[in-house]
Order: sequence, then structure tokens, then C-alpha cells
Amino acid sequence: MHNWVHGFGLGKADGAAGDVALLGGKGANLRELSGRGLPVPPGFIVSTEACRAFLSGGASPHGLKDEIFRALKALESQTGRSFGGAEKPLLVSVRAGARVAMPGMMETVLNLGLNDETVEALAREGGEARFAFDCYRRFIQMYGAVALGLEPHLFEEALEAAGTDDAASLSEAELRGLVSRFLALVEEGTGRPFPQDPALQLSGAVEAVFNSWTSARAGVFRRMHAIPEEWGAAVTVQAMVFGNRREGSATGWASTRHETTGAKSLIGAYLERGQGEEVTTRARQARPLTGAGNSLQAKMPDAFAELSALAGRLEAEFRDAHDMEFTIERGKVWLLQTRPARRGGRAAMKMAVDMAGERLITREDAVARIDPAWLDPLLHPTIDPSAELQLIGSGVPAAPGAASGEIVFSSEEAEMRRALGKRVILVRIETSPEDVHGMHAADGVLTTRGGTTSHAAVVARGLGKPCVTGAGALRIDYAKGVMLAEGKEYKRGDIITI
Repeated sequence: MHNWVHGFGLGKADGAAGDVALLGGKGANLRELSGRGLPVPPGFIVSTEACRAFLSGGASPHGLKDEIFRALKALESQTGRSFGGAEKPLLVSVRAGARVAMPGMMETVLNLGLNDETVEALAREGGEARFAFDCYRRFIQMYGAVALGLEPHLFEEALEAAGTDDAASLSEAELRGLVSRFLALVEEGTGRPFPQDPALQLSGAVEAVFNSWTSARAGVFRRMHAIPEEWGAAVTVQAMVFGNRREGSATGWASTRHETTGAKSLIGAYLERGQGEEVTTRARQARPLTGAGNSLQAKMPDAFAELSALAGRLEAEFRDAHDMEFTIERGKVWLLQTRPARRGGRAAMKMAVDMAGERLITREDAVARIDPAWLDPLLHPTIDPSAELQLIGSGVPAAPGAASGEIVFSSEEAEMRRALGKRVILVRIETSPEDVHGMHAADGVLTTRGGTTSHAAVVARGLGKPCVTGAGALRIDYAKGVMLAEGKEYKRGDIITI
């Protein structure tokens, strides 16, 4: 007998805690968080074993639907809500989770369980009809694209026809009209009405996630990152929490330390009355977590304090910096996912040293966390963080380091000025093998064309010289001996820093 489904937060121990191969990264993370008593909406995971059985047999494996039904009953009991019920309907999210992160490659469906009846029940609950129909239009749009195979642009065009590209500006009446249009689009596109049975909706969403593991885009990603197809994907089904309610609700992301500097400070962004991936995809203009004005700290100080406390607890329990995805519903903070924080080499060094100083990790742990490849850029000069800068252009960071010097436009000039003891930056549209002697004489190289594999980039890295390529907004006139940037001319001999 297989155990296809594994619960979390359902009031019982279910084994397999932290088993990434079985539960996927997302599911294993949620079980770990829930087991530690952190605020995670309850739910269950359909395992990668079920995915592999589905893909090999072309249908749900024996017993899977019964296990999902039992898990739903446990979720109803835990939340006090009813899946498909005419009162206090239970809505769930359905998300994919692979053994390793595959951002944007597989599918997500939110607000599953809504239909023409349950949306009215949700509208009556708390008198938030606008919120209920906002959830319904989101669900139809996501389910239509993910499970029914409709082109996403059909729904986007219908939204534009309503006079906006941001549904957050629509009234309840306008959202009701948009829902009717979305339902009509589904029937026109599939030849069938939108499925009203929540059980069928859930089966369709789970199978869509399974199928997304073998989609063309996921296949390309797997080949690029050497991810075996036989791993399969898990499906996390979780009680919805709503960042798009009327009062005290938001969605967002946060990091416990700065990914660039490594400083210990809560950074991130949030959206009031938002949901899902709107923050990370920048579908709407997000706001900062800290500071004055419209920050979360200023507008929802209690929620911000709770989020800050959770950040500290995550670091203490996992002994590492963490990224968090969160939802605030009526002032209550929920964690939807966490993972070790992204970091560059400089940030990783500072985090490791600081955490050792805080006795969060040992000195040996700190050393072990540093990839030797991260050290090379740290050995090159950098710009003083306190310096006042006038930015005149940007390009591709083709070779690490920083340098200041006089502008020269030819390799011969570079050699001549270097012989006089001057520091120079060789500025070219692009370099060629004939420029190697000038690149050797220069302190840095700047080109308006090229990328990380261009001649300038490859040679500069070999010479250990800082190089910026592809600064396409700059214009160089060799005949006049000038570089045009931000409407200003910079002549041969002027000082610049790269």
C-alpha cells in the first residue's frame, strides 16, 4: 500500500518530515516549519511518487483520490470550514514543488473551491463581496490557463476591455462583470462551462501540476540544470489565507539579511490587498517593509513586529539567513514558504563572520559556508561605499574590481600615459587582439559593445583588470576624442571611475 498523501498542521504526525525527494522542496519546508510551530496554513502534500505513477500510467494511481478526500476532511476539521460548502467555504491553493527550485517552470492555482455558489457564501461572510469576486476572477483566470489550457492573454485582454490593467482598481460591480466575462471565455474556449464541482477542480489542478513536470519549458530547464526527469514533482494543497481582504491584509517577501551587503536588517516588499506572485513578478508597484510613509512598518506596525520576530526565530532555529514569502490576513502573519537566503560573495562573507560573532554558528561553520570562488572578486579594489558618485552610465560587469583614471581612446595613448605615471581607463567601442598591449597598460577597460564573453571581457579577466562592457548608452567619437554620456561630453584626459 502506498501512502500518496502527507499532511502538515492537521493535528497528527505523518512521517516523512523533511524528505525533499518525496515531498519536494516546498512541501518538505512547510512540514518542517509546521512541525516547529511556526505560523503556516495547514495542508497536505501529494508526493512525487504519485506524480511518477500518474505520468507513467496516464491516470491517477489507485487510492490517490481517496487519500486526498481524507486529507481534505482533516483540513476541514482543522480550519472549521467546508470544501464546496454553502457556508464558510474552504478554499485551497495548489502549488508545485520539485526537489530543487525551478522558479516559474511549473504551475500554481489559488482560491480553488470557488464556484457560483461558494463565491456568494464567501461574499456574505464578513460582508466582503468585492474581496470574494476578486478571488473568483483570479481563480478562473489561473485555472483556465493552468488546467484548461486557455491562453493567458485572453483574460488579460478582457481585463483591459474593462478599462484597466490592474483589477485592484475595480469595484464589486465591475468585478462581478469581469467574472461573467471570464466564465464566458472559458466556455467559448473549451466548449464546456467552467467546472463548478470543487472536487473536479482539485483533481484537474493536481493533474495539471503533474503534467507541468513534463512541459516543454520545464524540460528545457531540467536539461540546463541536469535535473533528472524521473524525480517528478510534488503538489502542495494548502488552506488559503488572504492578503487581498479589505483591512489589515497584504502579501510580500522578506529577507532576514541584505543579499548584497550581508547586513542584518529586514528587507523586502509588500502589497496591500494583494495575492500570490504579484510582488515577486512586479505585476503591481510594491512598497518597502521599513521606513516612513507607506512602508509596512509605518502602516501595519503590529504585523511588522510579528514579521520581525519570525525573522529572528527562523535564524535562531535554522542557524542561517532566510528568505520568506508571507501573507498578512487581518493583521495575522502567515508564512507561505522560507528558504536559505540568496547572497553574493561579499554578503556571504559578512553573514558568515557576523553569525559566528553572534554565536549563531561556529567559526568552523562560517569557514565551511564560503565557496572559494567567491573570494576572487573580494580581492579586487572596490568603490568606497561612502563616496559621492555621479552615475553616467552602466553596462555588463565583465571583470571584477574598480579603477579610476584618465580617459584614453587608443592603446597607444594608454601606453604613453602609463609611461608618464598616469592611471588610465581604456575606452573603446569594442576591443580587438590589437588592443591587448593597451589593456595591459590600462587600469581598467570600458566598452560600449560586448558582454561577458567578448574580447574585452575575456582578456581583462585574464589580466586581472576591472572591465565594464556593453555600456550601450555611451557614445564614442574617436575623431573628436570625446565620449558622450548623459548629454555631457567627456574628453581625453578627463577622470572617470568604473
